[in-house]
Amino acid sequence: MARLKTRLHEDLNTAMKARDAVTTATLRMALTSITNEEVSGKSARELTDDEVLRVMTREGKKRREAAEAFDAAGRAELAERERAEGQVLERYLPAQLGDEELAEFITAAIAETGASGARDVGAVMKVVVPRVAGRADGRRVSDEVRRRLA
Repeated sequence: MARLKTRLHEDLNTAMKARDAVTTATLRMALTSITNEEVSGKSARELTDDEVLRVMTREGKKRREAAEAFDAAGRAELAERERAEGQVLERYLPAQLGDEELAEFITAAIAETGASGARDVGAVMKVVVPRVAGRADGRRVSDEVRRRLA
């Protein structure tokens, strides 16, 4: 079993014993998503830590987007619940890159690919995304690459 998945199970048990409802519900949801990912496809398989991390990142993104939607709809209590769940998930994700660090990755990728205009965004993204996986939101990376190549 992946180390991260084992840690999630252990933390779920701790949260249940502490009667922490938000953490318990969030970790159950995350573990369910991981299990669904494991059994999807032609045959069941065990996810690696990187794959578990991708699932956790996807779930965190869902929470951010849901909070924004609830805010836009005037449902502050539901938005707060989504943010609380997102904070629980962030404990398991790598630290996000700062603007300067992200800019360094993008600058290096632009130099590496020889990109010079908007038509080269795809080539730069192909180089940058694997390097910053899990540490920067794809939309944030894409926006910065497009701004640099415009």
